[in-house]
Amino acid sequence: MSPVMNGGVNDKQRSLSEAVSRMEKTFGKGSIMRLGERSHMKVDTTPTGSLSLDNALGGGLPKGRIIEIFGAEGGGKTTLTLHCIAEAQKKGGICAFIDAEHSLNPGYAKDLGVDIDNLYISQPDNGEQALEIADTLI
Repeated sequence: MSPVMNGGVNDKQRSLSEAVSRMEKTFGKGSIMRLGERSHMKVDTTPTGSLSLDNALGGGLPKGRIIEIFGAEGGGKTTLTLHCIAEAQKKGGICAFIDAEHSLNPGYAKDLGVDIDNLYISQPDNGEQALEIADTLI
């Protein structure tokens, strides 16, 4: 039997096609695709408050997406996040802050321009709860 037919390219391609079909059936058409098919997708963005970062990100953070910011302690994750929230709120956006570290300082947030009266905050007990909260908010 030829290697193409015995665990070769045709079998792999057929398996991949079946997997793509299952994902599209479960999650909808376009939920998975080859990048080359949509290499120039237009995505609306919200500025981060940092011109250099906005340029690096192609205009800012993508709207309607979950954004995870991670890094070393003291690396500026919370400050960056609060700047992004302030910018989104200036444009009429509704924001939620999932404070997994239980470290949000409302005074600091306000000093950075966050409208704390209109910011939704959650301080989950664990990562699973944080993801469930994010999923519910979306």
